[in-house]
Amino acid sequence: MSIQVRAIAKYQRISPRKIRLVLDTIRGARAGQALNQLKFMPHTAARYVEKVVKSAVANAEDRQVGDVDDLVIAAAWADGGPTLKRIRPMPQGKAGRIIKRTSHITVVVQPIGN
Repeated sequence: MSIQVRAIAKYQRISPRKIRLVLDTIRGARAGQALNQLKFMPHTAARYVEKVVKSAVANAEDRQVGDVDDLVIAAAWADGGPTLKRIRPMPQGKAGRIIKRTSHITVVVQPIGN
């Protein structure tokens, strides 16, 4: 049985599509290597993902599963959260809808041997 530890960040104000681009680059990588990669990534979504990965590593260290050198990112995904709907005035008295998406980000880490 492999021990897996996860961290979740809910209601993040960025669309899941943008988050998934960053998650695809770190999935399956070692935790330390992923944190280093996220730190220098130019995407805004990388800041959100970095916080979740740090939280997952801290959870693993707290539960004595392993430290940052012994962990690998087993799974990472982003689900859509509630959508904020706003109205913007448009020409000829019409109203256009602005959709502001939110995300729920989940990162799962496990020891390298498992």
